[in-house]
Amino acid sequence: MERPAGQKIYAHAKLRRLRRERGMNQVELARALGLSTSYLNQIEHSRRPLTAPVLLRIAEVLGVDPEFFSEAGEERLATDLRTALGDEACGAPVPQDEIADVARDHPEVARALVALHQRYRDVSERVVALASPEDTAGLLPAEPHDEVRDFFYAHHNHFASLETEAEQTAGALGPVRVGRAADALTSRLATRHGIRVLQAGPERSADARRFDADSGLLLLSPWLSEGQRAFQLATQLALLEHDPLLSGLVLAAGLSSPQAEGLARIGLANYFAGALLMPYTAFHAAAERLRYDIELLQARFGVGFETVCHRLSTLQRTGNRGVPFSFLRADRAGNISKRQSATDFHFSRLGGTCPLWTVYGAFSSPGRVLTQVAEMPDGKKYFWIARTVSRGGFGHHAPRADFAVALGCELRHAPRLVYAEGVALHEPRAATPIGLGCRICERRDCAQRARPPAGGILSVDPDLRTHVPYPVVADR
Repeated sequence: MERPAGQKIYAHAKLRRLRRERGMNQVELARALGLSTSYLNQIEHSRRPLTAPVLLRIAEVLGVDPEFFSEAGEERLATDLRTALGDEACGAPVPQDEIADVARDHPEVARALVALHQRYRDVSERVVALASPEDTAGLLPAEPHDEVRDFFYAHHNHFASLETEAEQTAGALGPVRVGRAADALTSRLATRHGIRVLQAGPERSADARRFDADSGLLLLSPWLSEGQRAFQLATQLALLEHDPLLSGLVLAAGLSSPQAEGLARIGLANYFAGALLMPYTAFHAAAERLRYDIELLQARFGVGFETVCHRLSTLQRTGNRGVPFSFLRADRAGNISKRQSATDFHFSRLGGTCPLWTVYGAFSSPGRVLTQVAEMPDGKKYFWIARTVSRGGFGHHAPRADFAVALGCELRHAPRLVYAEGVALHEPRAATPIGLGCRICERRDCAQRARPPAGGILSVDPDLRTHVPYPVVADR
């Protein structure tokens, strides 16, 4: 488990929870680990950190990956809790160090508070909808897309069982020339499932893929690139050949509606498709060799820019991990339509995202890869790359959409990326200060602020005009 040099690991809450789940007392666990009971007691009360040998021994005895003790999960939870407690309904600001303590020492309490806040937001939206009969969207108990994003987020955007099946299927297809994967997939669908793949007419170009089980016909849009054709074929193959696996993962997610379950199933099938076209071992090796050059990976595997970015965010196989990326896709209005992460980084759902983030600057330079060193209010720094992509059909009246996609990682991983060459990674003035969203951002000197910070008392002085919108004189 890679950690900054000198950083100690205190994992008392996680260790206690694991021990209790295994039905063991301290004496029994200490005996299994070959430690004294007093030493284990000190670890469980944060008086001693976990050394590397003890960490590996605990992982072996309790049957978990050493990454289980990473702080990334705590940091994610702390961010979620900070978002919840930053809501106006909370009434009073909570100190940041206390929020971090709750997330670390009492994670179940923190998760309960986050869930309670989400229910409060859902109920508030339903009340608004009831007050405005013409708006019925708020009557839905939850947004299925958000629920599915949370499902993938909780899994760090990695599903080991899908990776294994996809890699085995790729091996069964045999060597495939770059850009010709669609031919091999078409043949497999025909021989194993009796499915004929046909090109749809131009008038049906809005449908990328349409499968008719009764006739055994799979229609693909004529406007798809070879990589897009292969992706759609691989997705259909996942739905046909791996139904029990997909169903089991969806069932275990405990989603709240048939719509969310359906979306999760599609998302998992898409995940399988990416893993099939870019098999883990080969793709990880190529990514490391090419220093995560996205365009070279496109050429190597015959897929699009966004598809490679998404795949890079999934490389978290135990013992063979890639750079842990966050992957996002946003539109010009700031709406984030895709959000997957192998890290603790994410933006708040409340109050919008930060306009200083490079993903929005990408729209000013279409087709160019932009880079940014971004610093969060807690001092943690990330390295981001962003570029625009376009989607849609051909023809004057065909619907099109422009997005910006972004990949980000902790700054310590940036030297592994070709995009960091020539960037002053550790120059303090090179970092752009960004936040989680104006409403809960702690920064008081941001000229781009769009809303006053939660918990602050505004300075209202008719004789003073500053460059900072919504100046704050004190906390409530």
